[in-house]
Amino acid sequence: MAIIKPFNAVRPDPKVAHLVASVPYDVVNRKEAAELAKGNPVNFLRVTRSEIELDESVDPYDKSVYEKARENYLRLKKEAPMLQDDTPHFYLYKLVWGEQEQTGIAATFSVEDYNNDVIMKHEKTRKVKEDDRTNHIVTTKAQTGAVFLTYKGVGKINEIVDKTVRETEPLYDFTAPDSVKHTVWILPDEYNETIQSGIANVDKLYIADGHHRAASAARAQKVLAANNPNHTGNEEYNFFLAVLFPAEQLKILPYNRVVFDLNGNTEEEFLEKVKENFTVEKTDNPSPQERRTTGMYLNKQWYLLKPNENVKEGKTVGENLDVSILQNYLLQPVLGIDDPRTSDKIDFIGGIRGTEELERLVNEGKAAVAFSMYPVSVDDLINISNAGETMPPKSTWFEPKLRDGLLVHEI
Repeated sequence: MAIIKPFNAVRPDPKVAHLVASVPYDVVNRKEAAELAKGNPVNFLRVTRSEIELDESVDPYDKSVYEKARENYLRLKKEAPMLQDDTPHFYLYKLVWGEQEQTGIAATFSVEDYNNDVIMKHEKTRKVKEDDRTNHIVTTKAQTGAVFLTYKGVGKINEIVDKTVRETEPLYDFTAPDSVKHTVWILPDEYNETIQSGIANVDKLYIADGHHRAASAARAQKVLAANNPNHTGNEEYNFFLAVLFPAEQLKILPYNRVVFDLNGNTEEEFLEKVKENFTVEKTDNPSPQERRTTGMYLNKQWYLLKPNENVKEGKTVGENLDVSILQNYLLQPVLGIDDPRTSDKIDFIGGIRGTEELERLVNEGKAAVAFSMYPVSVDDLINISNAGETMPPKSTWFEPKLRDGLLVHEI
């Protein structure tokens, strides 16, 4: 039984929504964030990546960064301006990217449901990133970006969403510089009870993207509850901001890999070792077209890798994913990457950047070899979550992505 709750969103004036809305904090580095916010004093990266307004010598996790985030948030509320709705609402958030369309319900969800696995996870989180967003939430007293949730769609809820999209004037409707169209509506309050009862009958919700945001909201809840002698469990910090999309609408892109050296092997030695567990064929197609195939780019040549008889059936759902096969039968034994979460020998390239980025990194000598993956499916994500397993790091890249700053949940 899942809990979904309307909230009083803090949101920008419609005239400036396109200026306030920013890419998620975790898809850009410090330099990229600064460039995107350049010349725009109300870009929300000034809240989510407030280190861009401090000297480069300042550690991005320094206390002053979070204090600057709070200062900038209060400034944006005044100067953008951003206003808070008087009454709690559900909101609809539609993303359109080419032929891909998806519409979700923006709401708040129970931290206890997250803690008790009503809201399921499929990734492990890193403490340093949890610390970062926890400090950001506690200092700003706001959840400034939404978790991306999914579930197996409910017909009655889908009908309400479709009707609202057809018949209601949107709050926001703009196309961002990356060609993604963002449209937001207030869901008529007459549907609130139907939405809440419909979600209450759903056994499980699933985090598609935003594991660190969710984990940080849960940690922030503990901090704020401990500091509140009158804690009741109904305070806003007991709930976190998310947008809930039907699984059938979602698209997952691959999360590709680059490795910086061949672990002491020559290219010829490396290829021979790869052939111990994979068939290796030259190809002109850099993107694998089916499961249990992986693209490999080495010395300006693409190869197609297919597991051979040495690759055994895994005992768990996760062990049979292509990213796990690559890790267990090539990255670890041949390239010496024991833990891709911590290894400095590997980096991950979101599928949105395409295989051209893999070629560029190898051709320029910044990487020794690159791997293009076949994307996992939403069913894979749900099955792994239900099995209580976690995917290998950087297994899924969801696109299009929600923008930060359009809907803020103050706690």
